Amino acid sequence: MPDAAPGRLFVLSAPSGAGKTSLVRALLERMPRIEVSVSHTTRPRRPREEDGINYHFTTLEAFERMQRENAFLEHAEVFGNRYGTSRAWVEQRLDEGGDVILEIDWQGAEQVRSRMPEAIGIFILPPSMEILARRLEDRGQDDQDVIRRRLGEARLEMSHHDRYDYLVINDDFDEAVADLCAIVRAERLHRRAQSVRHARLITALLDPSGPASAAGQQDDGQVN
Repeated sequence: MPDAAPGRLFVLSAPSGAGKTSLVRALLERMPRIEVSVSHTTRPRRPREEDGINYHFTTLEAFERMQRENAFLEHAEVFGNRYGTSRAWVEQRLDEGGDVILEIDWQGAEQVRSRMPEAIGIFILPPSMEILARRLEDRGQDDQDVIRRRLGEARLEMSHHDRYDYLVINDDFDEAVADLCAIVRAERLHRRAQSVRHARLITALLDPSGPASAAGQQDDGQVN
C-alpha cells in the first residue's frame, strides 16, 4: 500500500466573472481527494448562498477577532468586504493527505506564497474583456456602476498573472476544466509527492539484495 504523502495546496485566482467558481465546482466533480476551502467573509449573503457551503458569513467584529488571533492563512479586503482562509483547516487537510483549493484574489495569493511557498498557483483568464463584461451582466447580480468597477479591478487582478505557475483560458468551459484536471494530476505525480507516497516501492526496487538480483545471479550460473 502506498505511504501517505502531504496534500497539495492549489491557489486559484481570477477576475470577477471569469468563471472560477463554476470551474472549481466541475473540477471537484471529476477529481477525487480534493476539497475547496470555504472562506470567511463579512459580505452579505446573496440569494441561494448557504452559510458554511459558499462562505462562512461572519460579522466584522468576529472577523477582526480571528485576524488578531492569527487564525487566517490569508485575508484581504475586496470591494469593501473582508475575506479570510482558516489556517488550521487548511493545515489539517494537507497533513491528512488531501489536496486543497483556495479561491482567492491576488492579494491573498501573495500572503499564502509567503507562508507556504510550495503552493501551486493557477490563474484563470477570460478570452476577452468583451466576454468578461457580458458574463458579469448575465449574472444579473450587479448594477452597471458595479460592473464598470469590477472591469476596472479585473485589469489590476490580471496584471498579477505572472506570479502564478499555470494559466488557464476559460474560453471553452470543458477544455478549461480538462486543463485544471491535468494540472492536479501532474502535481500529484511530482517526484516530491511520489517519493513519499511510494517510498517502500522505491526502496525495494533499489535494494541490491532483492529477489531480482538473486534471480539474476542464478541465471548467470546456468548460462554456458
